[in-house]
Amino acid sequence: METIEHKYVDVKGLKLHVAEIGSGPKVVVLLHGFPEIWYTWRHQMIALANNGYRAIAFDFRGYGLSDQPAEPEKATFQALIDDIRGLLDSLGINKAFLVGKDFGAIPAYLVAAVHPERISGVITLGVPFLLPGPSAVKTNLLPKGFYISRWQEPGRAEADFGRFDVKTVIRNIYTLFSRSEIPIASDDQEIMDLFDPSTPLPPWFSEEDLSVYASSYEKSGFRFALQVPYRTLSVDIGITDPKMTAPMLLIMGEKDYVLKFPGMEDYIRSGEVKKFVPDLDIVFLKEGNHFAHEQNPEQVNKLIISFLHKYSADE
Repeated sequence: METIEHKYVDVKGLKLHVAEIGSGPKVVVLLHGFPEIWYTWRHQMIALANNGYRAIAFDFRGYGLSDQPAEPEKATFQALIDDIRGLLDSLGINKAFLVGKDFGAIPAYLVAAVHPERISGVITLGVPFLLPGPSAVKTNLLPKGFYISRWQEPGRAEADFGRFDVKTVIRNIYTLFSRSEIPIASDDQEIMDLFDPSTPLPPWFSEEDLSVYASSYEKSGFRFALQVPYRTLSVDIGITDPKMTAPMLLIMGEKDYVLKFPGMEDYIRSGEVKKFVPDLDIVFLKEGNHFAHEQNPEQVNKLIISFLHKYSADE
């Protein structure tokens, strides 16, 4: 990882931790999900730089090595939109491609809707276009032990996670969420109880990788992560009738548990998602799980770089 440079960038009074590699004229900003940080993009960053792109991955506010906002419980997805736009401004970048994974997909789409002049294209993994608000995820159609519902409950995830050290929490989530089943606890369980301690790490995720994540979350904790995305997912941020004109690519693993959310697979496969994102290509990876970019980096890198080459030529 010696070739990836690290620095802090001031954005709206907060210091955001930024990792960067490459010096090409085209910029790609990579947006992590949970329980991730910039490091989730380690394979993509090197591939992007080797193909002539400037790759930038950062920790969202409240995550990893970035500053915590003063009042995390008041944050909404608007904060992440502000982070992305503010980072582009601070680095003097007029226009960029965005790549978002998991909840990082949501601000990627929203920046493209609100600031289309700043976005060359959007690639998302694991999550299609969703507008924050009461119907973003139909939690009412899932058992009350559904992980998002549990984590939305003030204090519940804090107590659940607090029984373990940070490294164990990250290990448990990475392992549970790389399965094809939605994590759902029974009435007498918490989400962490779903994990069998005898289960090994996924083969594509090493103890060294786990240590990098754990050391960052030991600094940040989970306070902001539980607020954004989970406890603010149902909060309307005032964006109505979003229209996105930039080219977009959605990469979904066939074994991604998100496809089992109520209505999600039909929303994607039927093309209904294209009502919001008209210029959208959708690729399904046969063996892909929710962490496809770490699980099958060469396959995902090829898709990303092909998309970038295609639409960089248009500019």
